[in-house]
Amino acid sequence: MIAIEDDARLTQLFSGETIRNRVAELGAAISGDFSNVSEADPLYLIAVLKGAFIFAADLIRAITVPCTIDFLSASSYGTAKTSSGTVALRHSLSVANRHVLLIEDIVDTGLTLQRISDELTAQHPASLGICTLLDKPAARKHPVRIAYTGFSIPDRFVVGYGIDYGEHYRQLPYIGFFSS
Repeated sequence: MIAIEDDARLTQLFSGETIRNRVAELGAAISGDFSNVSEADPLYLIAVLKGAFIFAADLIRAITVPCTIDFLSASSYGTAKTSSGTVALRHSLSVANRHVLLIEDIVDTGLTLQRISDELTAQHPASLGICTLLDKPAARKHPVRIAYTGFSIPDRFVVGYGIDYGEHYRQLPYIGFFSS
């Protein structure tokens, strides 16, 4: 059993309050940029499971323009701390002629988002943007264009606020990293 809150090796990087404030700012920026959407043609949010579900839930409440939300499953980590190099996708989304905003927990190598973006772009959306809570530019191996970034972070393995390690730590209300 992995000890969660009492794990002395876990150091807080962003507090829950800092995250809430940044999510509110992102919601305001997205709402401003998509002020032209309507109830008939809402912004289509697609959250990447599992890591982005908490971020997506908070973000959708901070967006003030009409929007809908859906989910897709993508995985390249398994139980490791580094990407396997293979991305498995599961979804049945139709994005043709829709304004789409992908919501991701963290962008590191860029492999997952490149694969998702390529697949969705082939369906010819009206627009396709990416919003990530965390960006790890030092780990980038595949180019991705991020429209909205919560925080840039160093090349560290982080957990909390939906992000896991071996399916643990998602429930933490903050983002932390393991100290040596």
